[in-house]
Amino acid sequence: MSRLTGPLIVGRVIGDVLDMFTPSIKMTVIYNSNMQVNNGFELLPSAVTAPPRVEIIGGDMRTFYTLIMTDPDAPSPSDPTEREYLQWIVTDIPGTTSNSFGREMVSYEIPRPYIGIHRYVFALFQQKGRETVSPPTSRRRFNTRQFAQYNKLGLPVAAVYFNAQRDTAARRR
Repeated sequence: MSRLTGPLIVGRVIGDVLDMFTPSIKMTVIYNSNMQVNNGFELLPSAVTAPPRVEIIGGDMRTFYTLIMTDPDAPSPSDPTEREYLQWIVTDIPGTTSNSFGREMVSYEIPRPYIGIHRYVFALFQQKGRETVSPPTSRRRFNTRQFAQYNKLGLPVAAVYFNAQRDTAARRR
């Protein structure tokens, strides 16, 4: 188990959402200019209300990437009948840049984990070319593997996830 994919295996991201892959690009996900997403760390939903900055470190500007964010635990981790719920898609992101240079295909939706602890997964795929990705039909019951296969994206080149559970009045104090 590599140090890059180990946490994805332990967190069941590889298995529930993605197939085993070898990371080949470094990706950082940063909320509110200062909160970097690390595998398995918990973030409060109130801290992730705006889209993060996703930086692609590697590749070159002639290579384009698709970023997918999903919740594989919707509506609840014990009964994920809507697995996966699509939170966000950005396509045509040039290498060595960030999501702000890409095209938002599905708008960012604020994570809303009503029951239990949810995983929110960011997966980055290399595209075959620019404007080669078709939009999904629905946010509900989205399937990252099928979407990647349909759009000929192959295996991910990077992935990271965080956990979140509902903000409570006690936590806000």
